[in-house]
Amino acid sequence: MTHSKLRVAVVMGGYSNESVISLRSGQLILQHLDAEKYEIYPVHILQEGWTVQISNQAFPMDKSDFSFLFENKRIHFDVAVNTIHGTPGEDGHLQAYWELIGLPYTGCGFYQSALTFSKRDTLSVLAKFQIPRANSIYLSEGDQIDTNQMIETLGLPLMVKPNQSGSSLGVSKVNDVSELQKALEVAFAEDANVLLEAYLKGREFSVGVMLYQNEIVVLGITEIIPHNEFFDYEAKYLGKSDEVTPAQLPEAWEKAMHETTKKVYHALGMQGFARIDYIVNNEVPHFIEINTNPGLSPQSIFPQQAAHAGYAFKDLFDNEIALALKKQPIWNRLGKK
Repeated sequence: MTHSKLRVAVVMGGYSNESVISLRSGQLILQHLDAEKYEIYPVHILQEGWTVQISNQAFPMDKSDFSFLFENKRIHFDVAVNTIHGTPGEDGHLQAYWELIGLPYTGCGFYQSALTFSKRDTLSVLAKFQIPRANSIYLSEGDQIDTNQMIETLGLPLMVKPNQSGSSLGVSKVNDVSELQKALEVAFAEDANVLLEAYLKGREFSVGVMLYQNEIVVLGITEIIPHNEFFDYEAKYLGKSDEVTPAQLPEAWEKAMHETTKKVYHALGMQGFARIDYIVNNEVPHFIEINTNPGLSPQSIFPQQAAHAGYAFKDLFDNEIALALKKQPIWNRLGKK
């Protein structure tokens, strides 16, 4: 490197309905990165194109090496800070691309991103680690649907979720068998594969976790009290929920969630910020899902937990960048130069 500061690409946007949330998360990162240490560039990855934003101007990215031309000079980055929710930044596509071009990036690896973006595959892996979770059925578009068998297996009410979707998009609660077909249509509109889960009645919690100074750290526990029937998109982003940080809960529940969160994070080979959601049913925290690129907008839970735990975001991002720079490119891991 001939330049004095690390060149940091803050990558935001994405191709899904969550791109607006990601752009908000990117703004928080831009506000908290240390300008004394880093040369910071907002990078927008959107369906209409990949651009670097400088002084209200958009400069096109060269996808062959993730660089761009500015004032007749080719700018290359030293590290990418990834805050894309949904595809292509939370499902492994961008991470695999960065691996191939040798660009360090924050958060978990491409395999972990792809694995955890599939609700079905995440649950399959965690089943080997005795993590409590809801009983479930998996459907692909075009499958024969035996409604009676589903109701017999899962009971009513039940939850219908797209297998790959974030921010509770396409999720429905089915209280009566007459509502099932509509719920499946809504879920299949988001993804070709759908998960049906037994409804867990109980209090809902969200737990922030990260690798900080080489230790798995549980940030805190937030209770989510949705005004709607469950924690849907409106509850998450349109103010239709109460979020209590820190959650007021029995010590046994807190201990169980701390232990389970660390176990899940380790079992899945995670790195970077993550948020794990639980419902406590019959005194037992049941795993619902893991978010490997949790929202960092002002409305988001992870920043609330970090602030309450006394972490400065500047330090957290310094830690994330340091971890990213320690990652070995794929050819080094294979023993090749």
